[in-house]
Amino acid sequence: MTTSPEPSPEIRRVLVVTAHPDDVDFGSAGTIASWVAAGVQVTYCVCTAGDAGGFDDTPREDMPRLRQDEQRAAAAAVGVTDVHFLGYRDGQVTANLQLRRDITKMIRTVRPHRVISHSPEINWAHLPTSHPDHRAVGEATLAAIYPDARNGFAHPELLQEGLQPWTVAELWMSESPDERINRAVDITDYFDAKLAALSAHRSQTAHLDDLRSMIRRHLARTAERHGMAGRLAEAFHVVDTS
Repeated sequence: MTTSPEPSPEIRRVLVVTAHPDDVDFGSAGTIASWVAAGVQVTYCVCTAGDAGGFDDTPREDMPRLRQDEQRAAAAAVGVTDVHFLGYRDGQVTANLQLRRDITKMIRTVRPHRVISHSPEINWAHLPTSHPDHRAVGEATLAAIYPDARNGFAHPELLQEGLQPWTVAELWMSESPDERINRAVDITDYFDAKLAALSAHRSQTAHLDDLRSMIRRHLARTAERHGMAGRLAEAFHVVDTS
């Protein structure tokens, strides 16, 4: 297990690929805030608009716009301004070739040194994090990183758009089974930014009685499990994909 207070100088661009608005903020917003503070350029790619989410009587036709606006506000809370939505239907995401192509296009456009996404595995200890859309996006992102994005013969139409092959050096996966976790990031100094990002998702968090205490307890337990008692941490399964 290693801790990672800030990215190395070689990490200048990061792409975050998630299934729904708010996924990045529950899993990684503190870590991302720390990277942005260190000068890293971060781009969000959200595969759906979260149209199947919500806990109130908001009309269904209004939910996609609402949740996209919430995600942009949440991104701004941690210093991220580049946010893209792929337009897939919430609850219906599969790791098909179209999704692989769309994520490959994002990778070749952003040319990130590091990608954050979901784990494609089921976390049996905490099943709610293993939403089928999460696992599908995780699987498609892994396939886009290897082999698609680096292979000029994959999705040849992207070459016609001027998007050259790109090799991602690292994949960071959230929601991984505990036995896979090999990196913990101390986000104590960025807790308020993470909370602000989560609070921006009012359609998803406004019904929670004490969001601050709930998130702090979770992050404190994560830190303690990974040798940082008294601190707050987010944890990842990090894979060398270079």
